Amino acid sequence: MKNSILAGAIAAAMLTTGWLRAQQPPPTPPQPPTTTQQPSEIGAAITVDGNGPPRLAVPDFIALSPDAETVAIAKILGQVLWDDLNFEHEFAFIPRDVYASIPKATSFNDVAFDRWRELNADGLVIGTVQKVDAGVKVEVRLLEVRTRRSVFGKEYTGAASANPRRYAHLVSDDLHLTQRALHGVAQTRLTFASDRDGERMKGTVQKRDVKEIYIADYDGERQTRVTVNGTLNVFPRWSPDGRSIAYTSYGKGTPQILISNIFQATREEVTKGNDENWLAAWSPDGTKLCIASPREGKGYTNLYVINRDGSGLRKLTNHPSINTSPTWSPSGTQIAFSSDRTGNPQVYVIGADGVGQAQRITVSESYADKATWSPAPYNEIAYTAKTGPGNDIKVIDMATREVRQLTFGEGSNESPAFAPNGRHIAFTSTRAGKKQIFTIARTGKDLKQLTRSGNNEQPDWSAK
Repeated sequence: MKNSILAGAIAAAMLTTGWLRAQQPPPTPPQPPTTTQQPSEIGAAITVDGNGPPRLAVPDFIALSPDAETVAIAKILGQVLWDDLNFEHEFAFIPRDVYASIPKATSFNDVAFDRWRELNADGLVIGTVQKVDAGVKVEVRLLEVRTRRSVFGKEYTGAASANPRRYAHLVSDDLHLTQRALHGVAQTRLTFASDRDGERMKGTVQKRDVKEIYIADYDGERQTRVTVNGTLNVFPRWSPDGRSIAYTSYGKGTPQILISNIFQATREEVTKGNDENWLAAWSPDGTKLCIASPREGKGYTNLYVINRDGSGLRKLTNHPSINTSPTWSPSGTQIAFSSDRTGNPQVYVIGADGVGQAQRITVSESYADKATWSPAPYNEIAYTAKTGPGNDIKVIDMATREVRQLTFGEGSNESPAFAPNGRHIAFTSTRAGKKQIFTIARTGKDLKQLTRSGNNEQPDWSAK
């Protein structure tokens, strides 16, 4: 009945090891490219003949420098930008396999507008790449095919080799914002726990796999290891500013909350001592964490709110049951969590000040756990629901209490995490065999598998 919700406590009792190696955070990421606005119809949007979204063509970028590196970057940018724009389904697209029939432009001045219009393109994204002293300069324009006017123009300058994909992510988010008033997620990242390195913990009575914290781009590319401590590191959560990750680590035997500051390459110990602490969730302003702890004994676990530095401990729930897996509302005034106070785990909501009774919101489930609260403009909570031999992802609208199911029994699906625009959910699934990270649209469409090596679980999506 409590096997899932008590997993942290069982694991803690079985671990006795200390730190095996010093942590090695990844190198400090390079500074993002600088941007310059280019002449365009400021605030203009592509016009469409008829109904439906604008139809765009996104050919490979034009390499203005003939060296192999620039040519390779130009090709990468065209493909990644197409994928980024397609992810949100705000545009329709001219298939890339028909682009070969159109004469390739060599600059912004020789675009074959008439030929693109024959393919019913409303807009054409043309980009150039060239070597400069600072690295590379990427210039992009969105051209309206019918009028040949530029409705978007921007220049990006920065390092060439660090991550050329980042330029495409920047362009995608800029185009989504200016053309569709949408905050895209191309620049966001995921974090998750993984045992892919095949390591085993030393010094424990029972053989146990090591799990480390990883990060990746939103599309699963550039998967990078964050922790290197040879122990069990789980339940990572991004800070609201996207610069730090809080997670539960068993490195000193007793599970504690640590924070890895990605850009500073430093680590903070938020909780210490003999008390067990799990499952940190950030407040929306990043100043506090809600954690689960059985520190009062008696076999119970309650929720506590602490400051980011570990000070100011305040008890949030006070119930003789297992209360865990907290998630804050976007306003910061409420916290949803899992509790088995009525038998099997269910999702409850309580005021962030702890005043008043917790309200059960999953009233029709036999088992509900691992809730995550969506960002604005949606007011929804996604959670793990038992639907048979396995679990599935469901979402409840907090205004209407209407429930919709996103996965339907293929493998076991759990640990949902919303994208910062609320339009997508990352989750763990065994549908491919081992546990892997997938994303799915909030409509239940567009399933994508992001990880494939080892077991990967407990994803969280950065806000920035």
